[in-house]
Amino acid sequence: MALKLWNTLTRRKEEFRPIDEANVRLYVCGPTVYDRAHIGNARPVIVFDLLFRLLRHLYGADHVTYVRNITDVDDKINARAAEQGVPIRALTEETARQFHDDIKPLGVLQPTHEPRATEHINEMITMIEQLIARGFAYEAEGHVLFHVPAMPDYGKLSGRSLEEMIAGARVDVAPYKRDPMDFVLWKPSGPDLPGWDSPWGRGRPGWHIECSAMSKHYLGEVFDIHGGGIDLVFPHHENEIAQTRSAFGTPVMAKTWMHNGFLQVEGEKMAKSAGNFVTIHELLNTTNFGGQWKGTELRLAMLMTHYRQPIDWTVRRLVEAQARLNAWLGPVVSRGVPGKAELPGELLASLEDDLNTPEAFGVLDRLAAERSSNADVLAQSLCWLGLASEADFTEAIKEHDKLRAKLEADYDIDARVAERNEARRSKDFAAADRIRAELEAKGIQLMDSKDPATGELVTTWERKR
Repeated sequence: MALKLWNTLTRRKEEFRPIDEANVRLYVCGPTVYDRAHIGNARPVIVFDLLFRLLRHLYGADHVTYVRNITDVDDKINARAAEQGVPIRALTEETARQFHDDIKPLGVLQPTHEPRATEHINEMITMIEQLIARGFAYEAEGHVLFHVPAMPDYGKLSGRSLEEMIAGARVDVAPYKRDPMDFVLWKPSGPDLPGWDSPWGRGRPGWHIECSAMSKHYLGEVFDIHGGGIDLVFPHHENEIAQTRSAFGTPVMAKTWMHNGFLQVEGEKMAKSAGNFVTIHELLNTTNFGGQWKGTELRLAMLMTHYRQPIDWTVRRLVEAQARLNAWLGPVVSRGVPGKAELPGELLASLEDDLNTPEAFGVLDRLAAERSSNADVLAQSLCWLGLASEADFTEAIKEHDKLRAKLEADYDIDARVAERNEARRSKDFAAADRIRAELEAKGIQLMDSKDPATGELVTTWERKR
């Protein structure tokens, strides 16, 4: 079955045909590092990790290039650093470290490249110069702006009217703009803000130009897939397309545009003001039935809904994911150390249909229902999907063996207690005392009583601490 993906640009599911099968190229917008990543930020990280895994399987691990950037120059970062009274670089370094620590338990692979915006300022300046030279951008009062009317098909990705775009972009009214929709490529920086020398004075880049420059550097002027959350379609991705196509004269920036759906929490939009702002870090450290939520449980909870559909993030969803994952792990653990196996064709076929994870997980449900005959296939599938690791299996098997040993020991104790009770009924008190002594030597204390209803002897036991 050929890989088919929903393309936001064309609004249809299309067969995926890479520009170069020897180098399939994927770019995904990463975090702006000023705060802990929330659970909504985790969704594109997980979704596009799954796509990365699938592409590697189909084309070979050495033939896929995955770029996920880090935005480390942004007005939100500047404001947070000022609020906390810390240097901007210290804030971005610490927040980037937290981001990596938080997503590691989610079972995600490391991207091929993870560039930081501040590493590519010169390329952004060069790209802006190209846009000015081609008549798509202009300088005004220390700013450089992209002139939206210069691009006739601006808005094709989002499919919005001019009025909708103006409303959606929260257009800044500025006297130096030629058109209300024009957006910033470069802006001046005062002495208290990050800044770089440029032909237009000391300043810093706008958000949109950052991704255009970084994707060009690692993937070229045109590449295969650009991904991100649906909230980025407009204005961010729309503006990326405008800049890149206009700078290089290309018909598209990426052939396929993919966007994951929105996420809300317990039926409401997530917001700090609503008190339902949930970070990945908080979830991984939340007490849950005597333990803590595992990263693999968060990953499964995220993927149980198709990536393009909205998600309502609830405790019930996490409980369901936990139970489902345990049901899949059960046959593997009871079988012992898993061996190697091929990935099921049905599983791959489901994922090749626009990452249809609900259908793919139905395949795992059927495999688990058949128990030990599919243990190796289940283990291989769970590892490949990022839902388990060999270390998880080893630990689970150890716990399983401990439990089995305890149950077997308990069974032996129960049998000896029954033998003692039979000796007592037969008035063979010497044998009964001998059994009690044997059990006490093993740390087992017997407690005799009479059933008030029948008057019969009842013996219970417990291990001495």
